[in-house]
Amino acid sequence: MESVEREVFVEARPELVWSAITQPEAFQRWYAFGGAEIDLRVGGKLTMRWDEHGEYYGFVEKVEPGRRFAYRYGVEPGVEPAPGNSNLVEFTLTPEGEGTRLRVVESGFERLESSAEEQAKLADQSAQGWDGGLAALSELAPTL
Repeated sequence: MESVEREVFVEARPELVWSAITQPEAFQRWYAFGGAEIDLRVGGKLTMRWDEHGEYYGFVEKVEPGRRFAYRYGVEPGVEPAPGNSNLVEFTLTPEGEGTRLRVVESGFERLESSAEEQAKLADQSAQGWDGGLAALSELAPTL
């Protein structure tokens, strides 16, 4: 599997959804539950924490306010992202009526320096994480 793709309609304007995915305090409420740090500029550092999984490091690759946000992160806890150990996560926001269509694509599984079984396991874990995260985001965003 090369990528995990998910799409959800959020009953909130794009600027609120943008805040939910780029502001550490909000991001932590629906995804990185142990805390997050996001330096919101291309090349800026990103850290995501989960009590049960550890701390993951990344950096911002794309910032188009209100439209697109992408970051690359090391798929193992405690390692800096590099070719062979990192994936790209890209969010695309599209206004839709009074709400926002949010698409997230996590790609790079096939380029990881690990077995096909390990790649598939990571893709499955990511899919589950995005399913739960986007459901939580859909509930959170309208309250921001």
